[in-house]
Amino acid sequence: MDNRIGVSRPAQILMTVAALVVVVAGMRAGKAIIVPFLLAAFIAIISAPPLFWLRRRRIPSGISLVIVMGGVVSIAVVMAGLVGSSVNDFTGKLPVYQTKLSQQTASVASLLGKIGLDVSTIDFNEILNAGAAMKLVATVLNELGGVLTNGFLIFLTVIFMLLEASSIPDKFHAISPDPEPSLARLHTVSTNVNRYMALKTWVSLATGGLVAAFLGLLGVDYPLLWGLFAFLLNYIPSIGSILAAIPAVLLAIVQYGLLRGLVVAGGYVIINLVMGNVIEPRFMGKGLGLSTLVVFLSLLIWGWILGPVGMLLSVPLTMTVKIALESSEETRWISVLLGPAQEVSRKSTQARGTVLKRSERK
Repeated sequence: MDNRIGVSRPAQILMTVAALVVVVAGMRAGKAIIVPFLLAAFIAIISAPPLFWLRRRRIPSGISLVIVMGGVVSIAVVMAGLVGSSVNDFTGKLPVYQTKLSQQTASVASLLGKIGLDVSTIDFNEILNAGAAMKLVATVLNELGGVLTNGFLIFLTVIFMLLEASSIPDKFHAISPDPEPSLARLHTVSTNVNRYMALKTWVSLATGGLVAAFLGLLGVDYPLLWGLFAFLLNYIPSIGSILAAIPAVLLAIVQYGLLRGLVVAGGYVIINLVMGNVIEPRFMGKGLGLSTLVVFLSLLIWGWILGPVGMLLSVPLTMTVKIALESSEETRWISVLLGPAQEVSRKSTQARGTVLKRSERK
């Protein structure tokens, strides 16, 4: 006798939403553990390709792991030192920068008043709110520095993840008598995620290096800090480049005036146009993208759940979900909805072309 109780469609939706609310609340409550774990997973995904490359060159697994982790630790030490010293100095000078910017804003308002524009009712400080923009930079980097204090935990988690990666196929064979379909899907997802993360990291690294060199040539304070900020925010398409440019442009205005600030803004635009519209599509292809709306919503949602580090990891996390959804026929439609309009138009054109070819054959 079948004792199963039928559940209506609205009830299923309500239960799904309720489960999602519980999961999100749990993630918020456990973000002290989840954030280091996600950073460890992020580092492990980036470290996996060079580790497997060394193994293919017949270098023993232990030595390969030591080499890769040595490189990761060296980069982490440099970043931690840069973030710690620069943020402390920058935070200490924030009141000075805010005062100078307020004075320059008052000068602009006075100039506009002289040419006949009534600006007495406009609060420029409230509109620009430059102090809040600079404090946001300090908050994000302080949060990142605070997470890096859990470096030993992250380090161990990365090592265990890399060690477990090679044993996953054996575990699938032990669990299932026919693991090949699952292994093929897992291989597709992991390959695409590794490729996306590795290429995105190299593009972001090049963007940060160009920004640091450009600001260093112009004499803007803390060029390495702004290069690091551009590197981190480059993982967020479209919005990230704007957010990364704001504090550097404001600082250039404070130091040298409006003209130098416009030059800095122009430099950011050129660098991001070249890297985002020429270099990145050439190596990453057109299929690995997200809708601008999805990018913005993921930034808000992951930032609300996990804080500033969640904002930095928002697009890699959403991109991983999109790649996983794309690997299955049943969920591919969700992946298409998450993608940009160009990708939808391309796939729609391909589908229409396929239908026309079938009709011509008939």
